[in-house]
Amino acid sequence: MVNINWHIKIGSYKLMLLDSVEIHESVDLLADTATIVLPGAAINETLKIESKIKRGDTVLIQLGYDDELVTEFEGYLESIATDDGSIKLTCEDGIFQTRVPVKDVEMKNCTSKDVAAYLISEINQTAKNKLSLECDYEMKYDKFVISKAMGYDVFKKLQEESKGNIYAKGQVIHFHPAYLEKFGDASYDFAVNIEKSDLVYKKEEDRRVQVEVEGFGKDGQRVMVTVGTTGGEKRCVKINGVTDEATLRKRGEEELKYLVFTGFEGSITAWHIPVVHPGYSAKIKDADYTDKEGTYYVTAVTTSAGESGIVRKVQLGRKLA
Repeated sequence: MVNINWHIKIGSYKLMLLDSVEIHESVDLLADTATIVLPGAAINETLKIESKIKRGDTVLIQLGYDDELVTEFEGYLESIATDDGSIKLTCEDGIFQTRVPVKDVEMKNCTSKDVAAYLISEINQTAKNKLSLECDYEMKYDKFVISKAMGYDVFKKLQEESKGNIYAKGQVIHFHPAYLEKFGDASYDFAVNIEKSDLVYKKEEDRRVQVEVEGFGKDGQRVMVTVGTTGGEKRCVKINGVTDEATLRKRGEEELKYLVFTGFEGSITAWHIPVVHPGYSAKIKDADYTDKEGTYYVTAVTTSAGESGIVRKVQLGRKLA
């Protein structure tokens, strides 16, 4: 019998009681998040945790069995809620540092990298710990307007419009094309360590998708680029401030990367080990259907810990091999 262990520290305060913790990571979302739920009281005494921690405190979450702990989350405390008889702590990864106002600006003939660099320079005006930028994704804008926004809001807009992978690692904000980075490997076998799945196997020719990317420039200028299979399921992407056809086509092709391939789609549920995060490659083995085995890019992972153990729901993206 193994015992669940955790080490959770918020600021200088170490949590001694825990109901549950859920960590959600995704390449499709700007920030990874963690939700920690504590009992509202212990031995008939109300927990007065709000006097010990505050918004913006650093957060470290380590989980494991029999004192073999794995670091699952590092970030900041975003909010504290005590409304339903329990205490819920919502945490956000290093992207939390971008939640500061930036000056209004109108940038012309710029790239997504120019915008990201501007955001970093603005955030660093008041940041205690300075941020830096690593960006190799440049989408061209005719015009990009920032008005009454936080850095977080603008980075979110950049991610949604580019379909790029934006994330924080330490004090570095990364901005890269999707699927190019690989952070590790995991292996799953239906007969060994997959508890359940909702996977569906589809062939590429059955995934008929057409993506229309519509760009809008100044003075009402409108440019549309279409990629994919004519007559397939239609996806529409609209981007303000972009009329460069090559940029719009690239954005459509980024969308197709997620949608058109031969292989499984869906998710699997497994245990704590192996360790896996978005950006990992996950090898799926099936002794009964070896022709369907393959390696996939992991797009999202939800790790949940409670009395019943530690489980991971792993969302598969494009097939890599």
